[in-house]
Amino acid sequence: IILSDKLEGDASKEGERMANLALKIKKTKKVKKHLAIKNLQRKNPLRKNLLKKNKNMLLLVGLGNPGPNSENNRHNIGFKIIDAINSHFKLSKQKPKFKGLLTTGNIESKKVYAIKPLTFMNNSGTAIKELIDYFKIDAKNVIVFHDDLDIDFGKVKAKIGGSSAGHNGIKSIDKFIGTDYSRVRVGIGHPKEKKRVNSHVLEDFKDDEEEKIKEITENIVKLVPTLIDKKIDLFSSKVNQNLNGI
Repeated sequence: IILSDKLEGDASKEGERMANLALKIKKTKKVKKHLAIKNLQRKNPLRKNLLKKNKNMLLLVGLGNPGPNSENNRHNIGFKIIDAINSHFKLSKQKPKFKGLLTTGNIESKKVYAIKPLTFMNNSGTAIKELIDYFKIDAKNVIVFHDDLDIDFGKVKAKIGGSSAGHNGIKSIDKFIGTDYSRVRVGIGHPKEKKRVNSHVLEDFKDDEEEKIKEITENIVKLVPTLIDKKIDLFSSKVNQNLNGI
């Protein structure tokens, strides 16, 4: 009996020792993990930013293709709008970051980033994904400006999500960040013949279209505060009323 009690006591002490050892190992692992994260943050600023949530930041995106030969293409209306926004709201000087030309500033006291992806249209989503991951911008706070074949020239429509309708830039964005973002679609009209679609979007605006495009861009820019307040329907209504002189 004495031996049995002794064995039980030894077993109890051994169990307690093992439990304490396990707790010590767990604490050591936790400390090591914390130090590893700190080390990662020092070495990689991107990782540090990923740990923070920036709920109030907005991202404005203009779609287009880089290069002087594309500057006045119908496909580049998004670039024109971003340039006009930068100028009107006096955003920062454009800098090459996140695979695009990036500016930043405040609109209506809200922190805003604006980017023209330089990845070419079909890969626009890669630049946007990298940027929103870095700054932890919610896809719902992304607004994309782009051309739309299915809307008559001179009209503007805005919506949240929806089909890409074959627009390769939108397809790319959908692939990388989903479809919860807002879109401002500027009508460029359809060439009527399917075989002419590619050449149509990559052609320059005609001389008699240039003045209208300038008017459309100016009206969109004036109503950007309405957009960033998430009043999408009101934006669409007002911009087209202004364009129609109502």
